[in-house]
Amino acid sequence: MIPLPDVCFTHFDVQFLERFGVTFGMEAETLVLRCGLLVTPELTRLRPRAEWYRDDVLIKETKWTKPYFGEGQATLSFTHLNKDDEGLYTLRIVTRGGVNEYSAFMFVRDTDAPVIGAPGAPMDVKCHDANRDYVIVTWKPPNTTHEAPVIGYFVDRYGSGRIDISPGATWHFIHDNPLTLTGGFSGCAVDSWVTGLFEGRSYVFRVRAVNQAGISRPSRISEAVAALDPVDLERLQTIHLDGGKQIVIYQDDLEGEVKIPGPPTNVHASETSKTYVVLSWDPPVPRGKEPLSYFIEKSVVGSGSWQRVNDQVAVRSPRYAVFDLAQGKPYVFRVLSANKHGISDPSEITAPIQAQDSIVVPSAPGRIVATRNTRTSVIVQWDKPKHEEDLFGYYIDCSVVGSNRWEPCNHKPVNYTRFAVHGLETGEKYIFRVKAANAVGMSENSQESEAITVQAALTCPSYPYGITLLNCDGQSMTIGWKLPRYSGGSNILGYYIDKREAHHHNWHEVNSSLMKQRIYTVEDLTENAYYEFKIAAANIAGIGQASDPSDHFKCEAWTMPEPGPPYDLTFCEVRNTSLVILWKAPIYIGSSPVSGYFVDYKHEEGEEWITFNEKPTSHRYLKVTELQEGNTYIFRVRPVNDAGIGKASDVSEAVLVQAKPDTKEISSGVDEEGNIYLAFDCKEITDASHFAWSKFYEEIEDHERFKVETIGDHSKLYFLKPDKDDLGTYSVAVSDTDGVSSSYIMDEEAIPLKAELAYEILDRGQVRFWLQAESLSSEASYRFVINDTEVADSEETVRLYPLSAFDRQWQQPARSEADSCSFNSLCPLRKTRDSPGQYDNMQQH
Repeated sequence: MIPLPDVCFTHFDVQFLERFGVTFGMEAETLVLRCGLLVTPELTRLRPRAEWYRDDVLIKETKWTKPYFGEGQATLSFTHLNKDDEGLYTLRIVTRGGVNEYSAFMFVRDTDAPVIGAPGAPMDVKCHDANRDYVIVTWKPPNTTHEAPVIGYFVDRYGSGRIDISPGATWHFIHDNPLTLTGGFSGCAVDSWVTGLFEGRSYVFRVRAVNQAGISRPSRISEAVAALDPVDLERLQTIHLDGGKQIVIYQDDLEGEVKIPGPPTNVHASETSKTYVVLSWDPPVPRGKEPLSYFIEKSVVGSGSWQRVNDQVAVRSPRYAVFDLAQGKPYVFRVLSANKHGISDPSEITAPIQAQDSIVVPSAPGRIVATRNTRTSVIVQWDKPKHEEDLFGYYIDCSVVGSNRWEPCNHKPVNYTRFAVHGLETGEKYIFRVKAANAVGMSENSQESEAITVQAALTCPSYPYGITLLNCDGQSMTIGWKLPRYSGGSNILGYYIDKREAHHHNWHEVNSSLMKQRIYTVEDLTENAYYEFKIAAANIAGIGQASDPSDHFKCEAWTMPEPGPPYDLTFCEVRNTSLVILWKAPIYIGSSPVSGYFVDYKHEEGEEWITFNEKPTSHRYLKVTELQEGNTYIFRVRPVNDAGIGKASDVSEAVLVQAKPDTKEISSGVDEEGNIYLAFDCKEITDASHFAWSKFYEEIEDHERFKVETIGDHSKLYFLKPDKDDLGTYSVAVSDTDGVSSSYIMDEEAIPLKAELAYEILDRGQVRFWLQAESLSSEASYRFVINDTEVADSEETVRLYPLSAFDRQWQQPARSEADSCSFNSLCPLRKTRDSPGQYDNMQQH
């Protein structure tokens, strides 16, 4: 039997099914980034590898982060969030066929400070140049957007033979006073020389920031470092023997007997600042077996005298920071080696070195520009500062126009000049500013950007969908379709339609000019042939992607007596247990007019349809109630005429029955002139949005009785000639939003009252009644009805008081007095409204 060769797959199809989006967290929280995956073919021997990156740096498993890959998903768990975790996260699925990746940003904001007004914690604490004498600790400063500036830092250490920090562990405070930056710069030092370490021990460090209000929470602890000289490790040599054994010896053992060591070499300044100079050098060769130490000497250029810097404490590592240097004066240095046998000759003298900052505080970033991105984000770009030495990165702040309060957009410096600011409120106006940070401090803030309204960027529209056949006479077909789900931020100008016969390769243009309606009759077709169609929408940005081809429709004349399908099913007012479904009447009505409709629904994965209305509704809308919150449903509509039930509409897209957060409703009111209005606000509008006001879900077009006034994100419907005929259901839908809509039932109880009908018993058995409304016009009239009998104004029995100018300001109510009305009588009040802003038949008991 010939063995089959191994099959080598060079291509794998990787689909990201459930993607983590832009994520917002807070320090100390736990959080999981999750991504569902489908990899085909699924081969055990060629299992793909999942890699997580933050800002293009591979993430390994630590006590803070735990990656997992299996069971069709890849996750990254955070056990204790910190600002260090903020950044752009990328999941890369690595297969033999290549790499597939997906990215999204995670923001991590400061938790509450222990003292109000204290700064956020520093971040990115790292250790450098660890040796027997010292370790250099560095960190990045926190953003202080609305807190007082940082004036210093505390550096704490924790060390023992092993690092195992419990919540109650005792930290050693290295400094009694906070470290500050001298020289008058804004900001603070972001590194510290930590001395007094015990050789061989491991240490971790943390940093706390200080401002006028108090001390921040500690940073995340650093990685552990050991107080060992790396030069000692370099002098180790390993000799490998048979049997896996090895011998480790020091280079000193091979150098022979060395009494007094030679002088160090290559003495130079590896770092300078205004207050210190860091000297580095190479140990002497040979150095001998005895422990080695160093002495440093300095001299002001031209003085001719030398001063020993570390006369009290010998230095054991070939690097040392020399402090207490006079500003503006050049120095020269030399180093001597020493062991138990004696001190070497001095090294060669360095070139003159002057204590001065090698870098300065960065200047403010240049021109800042904000542009649209999505409904909740803005792209902010800026020019680099003129002085950009050793930048850590940039902090971006935002402010709602007119609020005078700035908020941080990022909580960890970003090292690029373009940043997507997420989590903004749709329709709100913002301004932005940027500042740069380096090891010396923070720059001044940049100039503020121009104000920008948060809206989606202008792009081509998405494709139309839901293409359905509405009528056919054997030579033509009438088709309809639904609006694109996304307009591209601009009004849809029209549509282009293409057609082709089934199984033909080439598409043919139906209309050469834009067609504005979403229903079209395609002529000159071949009877009994099958056709399919595709449609593309256009706006001012261009023509969008064409839809998928429709189903195959047969060009066969419809002759059935029942009506054709309703179409264009849409939904509004989706709440926790209900929604309103709307549709358009069939184009083909059959042998008699359509008399009503049945609305059916079922769970998205359900089997049986449920008819909501027992009797056909004559309207082309219906409020479906008693749905289960959080469930997803699909719907269809069936028309009825005298011949029976006709073709059902196409099944709708799935609808999640759940009210969106901060859902707004229509409110009613009366303005200062007594005009009644309905009002609605929508922050999610775009340039393409339109407030469509309707009565009984038919768009209002009677401009003699109604007036729509829309300013920005606020729209009002005014009643110009209020009458009992105006009672009914009013609704508003905002286009180019995620289904923002609301309705309001205007009934006889809809007058906005300031107080209910009240009464009081006066002297001589008189009774006074009054009613107070929010606002009425001067033309209002009143009718009092006692026991269903209207009471006329009479000097003897009843006195009716009209509204005065004083009454209209509602400093006191309008009044009427009646002699013959008993205390317990039922006395409804009817109020006739002869001017704008008033209703008939308003009854109070």
